[in-house]
Amino acid sequence: MKSIKWSKLWDSLHSSYWFLPTVMAVAAITLAFAMLAIDRASQENMKQLKWIYTGGPDGARALLSAVASSMITVAATAFSITIIALQLAASNFGPRLLRNFMQDTGNQLVLGTFIGTFIYCLLVLRTVRGEDYALFVPQLSVTVGIVLAIAGVGVLIYFIHHASTIIQASHVIAGVSHDLDEAIERLFPDQLGHGVPSRSDRNIEEIPANFDSEAYPVKASRTGYIQAIDNRELLKIACKHHLLLRLQCRPGQFIAQGRELVLVYPAKHALPKLTERLNDAFIVGNERNEQQDVEFPINQLVEVALRAISPAVNDPFTAIRCIDRIGAALSRLAQQEFPSPYRYDHQGTLRVIAEGVTFEELVDSAFNQIRRYAKSDAAVTICLLEAIATIASTTGNAKQRAVLRCHAEMIQRGSREGLSEELDRQAVEQQYDKVITKLAQQSHQVGLLNQKHTHDSRE
Repeated sequence: MKSIKWSKLWDSLHSSYWFLPTVMAVAAITLAFAMLAIDRASQENMKQLKWIYTGGPDGARALLSAVASSMITVAATAFSITIIALQLAASNFGPRLLRNFMQDTGNQLVLGTFIGTFIYCLLVLRTVRGEDYALFVPQLSVTVGIVLAIAGVGVLIYFIHHASTIIQASHVIAGVSHDLDEAIERLFPDQLGHGVPSRSDRNIEEIPANFDSEAYPVKASRTGYIQAIDNRELLKIACKHHLLLRLQCRPGQFIAQGRELVLVYPAKHALPKLTERLNDAFIVGNERNEQQDVEFPINQLVEVALRAISPAVNDPFTAIRCIDRIGAALSRLAQQEFPSPYRYDHQGTLRVIAEGVTFEELVDSAFNQIRRYAKSDAAVTICLLEAIATIASTTGNAKQRAVLRCHAEMIQRGSREGLSEELDRQAVEQQYDKVITKLAQQSHQVGLLNQKHTHDSRE
């Protein structure tokens, strides 16, 4: 449970604009006191160093004041540019992608550098004393302030380049695709307890016949999106109390307070403390994330594509880029083993039933909305069929091929209604024929491999 909560905490901090700048501000305060301590301890030795600041107190004050004022001005400008970039992202790519921009470490680092330099210069400036007091010029500290100012110029140049890059459609699509690839690598196959593949034909028999009628429904105590589920904690609870748990929802779904979260069998063990622990295993928030929800980045790419092909924008090239990325991700998913919903303890006893997202649901999320809105656009329609052909070439699962064929047929029928030009319809028909041929070839190759394996096993 701690790992899930820490992961959730880190995700929240990483998505904020205050955490990294605050850490850098604290580091600047620490650096200022450390440099001042060195200056006080070895003031005489500093005079022998030729590369440090050698001016008087007035020059030190003017220098530090100039650096501090310029840094806070540039920080305000950088913050304004960042807000404008967020507004452009929300209008062009959708508000769901604002979280990706908030997680951008580059912007946080830039703000932290300017604010940290400003705080450092202020703290050093207050210690500079002229001849009317006990003369003290922190030469090393002023030198470090000059170095930070030069570094700030470099950071400003980086920020100008970075701010103009992160709002480009290609960069946004690539970033979401990277999140999707990481989610696939992390979640497929998911490890929870000890799966027993050889017992797949016994899973239904291991569920008590009176489970549905006798199980106790644990209700949700909060309203929001399920961001993550602590599967290890659920398995631990089930083993400790000799329970069979069946989850009624999965990460990414919205739950209202009072909705069923888990069915607990036998019901007599569903005590108030137990139900509270079960609720704590579900991390609920105001928005979805990709921590355990592979469908979320797919939806983000779909949202970018839908905005691109809308009449107000009319940018099919951006939609095609999104479809290419979606096709690549689904091709990878077609080669992955989807985790079994049945989870066992060390003794091989069924403890948790956690239904996950299916390949069919992911394909539906990826293609359904784009197909409906792009049926009058020949280029996007052909790209959808090309993506399906790419996925078909990687899957050896008959059910997955049936899903892909169904979507290809729906795209073909939609193009007949949406495309008014005969040549466009013919181009779509040609691509559709390629998809059907690819599905048939893949089915034939899988059949040959199965025959070979059967022959080898007999020998």
